[in-house]
Amino acid sequence: MKCALVTGGSRGIGSAICQKLAEDSQYHILINYQANKEAAEKTLEEVIKRGATGEIIQFNVSDFDEVKNKLTQWQDVNPEAIVEVIVNNAGITKDGLFMWMSPEDWTSVVNTSLNGFFNVTNFFIQKMLRNKYGRIVNMVSVSGVKGTPGQTNYSAAKGAVVAATKALAQEVAKRNITVNAVAPGFIRTDMTSQLDEKELIKLVPVNRFGEAEEVADLVSFLVSKKASYITGEIININGGIYS
Repeated sequence: MKCALVTGGSRGIGSAICQKLAEDSQYHILINYQANKEAAEKTLEEVIKRGATGEIIQFNVSDFDEVKNKLTQWQDVNPEAIVEVIVNNAGITKDGLFMWMSPEDWTSVVNTSLNGFFNVTNFFIQKMLRNKYGRIVNMVSVSGVKGTPGQTNYSAAKGAVVAATKALAQEVAKRNITVNAVAPGFIRTDMTSQLDEKELIKLVPVNRFGEAEEVADLVSFLVSKKASYITGEIININGGIYS
């Protein structure tokens, strides 16, 4: 059984990626979620509707021990399963000006995006190297590439993942493992629902927010066999906001 794991797969871009991989690939889809079981189950329904198999797996990506325990349990129950694809999508924002930022707002955001990338990818990387095949896609953000005021914590976390993507890509390329990052701009999801869309659209040359499905299409391509000569890349998908 060949599998694709999507962290933070229950809602928004993560859910769209799970559904797109169900359509485009032969993978068994592992939908990771932390708190919203109902949304994860809904995503699983959509995955099955699209003719794929899948399951939900609950853990907090920022907790190393929890990630290790849950994934080890899963591996013990599924000894034949091979995770070929990891999409590190889980992330949170705690926006605010840096001068008023609490240590908790800094740490929780950095832990989820950056330590989450380490905890999940580190669990599978040796298996991928032995298997001589893998696709790792890290969801970053325009904030991690150009920096966004009011998001110093999020920009720092995503910027660190950008650098990690470039470094890891060089370490594992000989074994047919690619590591890329996708940097969305303003995408219409729960995470952006509080933003003033009318105002922000003025910043976007294509004059609209993106859709989660558009990001999912890009991820689906990067995890496919067609993208085997693309690695260490940060691909912006932002309607020209940062070009």
